[in-house]
Amino acid sequence: MPVGEIALTGPMRQNLISIQKTTESMGVTQDRLATGKKVNTALDDPVNFFAAQGYLQRASDLAGRKDGMFEGIQITKAADAGIIAMTSLITQAKGIANAALATSNTDSRASYATQFNQLMSQITSIAADASYKGTNLLNNNTLTVKFNEDGTASLAVNGFIATTLLNLTLGFVGGTLAGGSIAGWGSTNDAGIQTALAAINTATDYLRTKSKDLATNLNIISTRSDFTKDLITTLKTGADGLTLADMNEEGANMLMLQTRQSLGITSLSLASQAAQAVLRLF
Repeated sequence: MPVGEIALTGPMRQNLISIQKTTESMGVTQDRLATGKKVNTALDDPVNFFAAQGYLQRASDLAGRKDGMFEGIQITKAADAGIIAMTSLITQAKGIANAALATSNTDSRASYATQFNQLMSQITSIAADASYKGTNLLNNNTLTVKFNEDGTASLAVNGFIATTLLNLTLGFVGGTLAGGSIAGWGSTNDAGIQTALAAINTATDYLRTKSKDLATNLNIISTRSDFTKDLITTLKTGADGLTLADMNEEGANMLMLQTRQSLGITSLSLASQAAQAVLRLF
């Protein structure tokens, strides 16, 4: 035996090895209790670690897509809100035209024509303002919403031009209209008012159709957004199932290891006492 080397009895060496193993196990358990995970690195469990990382990476990619879907929903809602406001103004314009048709007073019709033209100008103004994040579906912009990680699943929401009266088949009294002109509303000229009413009905039907298209697209985006949210939750739950530790189990393990460590130290002390008893014989 080399000089300076300390010789341990068999029982003492076995107890020491047992204590070392228990201390090592306690370190692992303490890490699990501190992090809440049983798999913290690839060394703990390479299969589960990399599988969980894959789930979490996909969940992160989908979360980015979900943000894009949210923006798409807001853009579509902005356009729909514009259509609702425009339809409201068109309804008011219809009421004014009917009021003008009910009177033959020249001054009254002239006043109604002025009010009608004011509403027409506000209709296009609303369409121009119905943008969100720089996209305006009422100004013929197109919105593309991507649903999955690689963008292979997507939806194109096509806008239309509502920023000019011409595209809505509307016009100013005394101005031009697609396919003709809106004549002045004189005391004996009902044709101009009738033309305006016909144009209003056409524009109303057109906007209703576009509103239905937007509602369909909005429903698709909202459904995919809800699905993506649920899928992200599923992926994260799957990753947690592969890596998270059972805190109750780890707590019981720690208590058991502490007890085993205490018993090991006691056993080592007894083995040391036995060695000391031998020395007393000399």
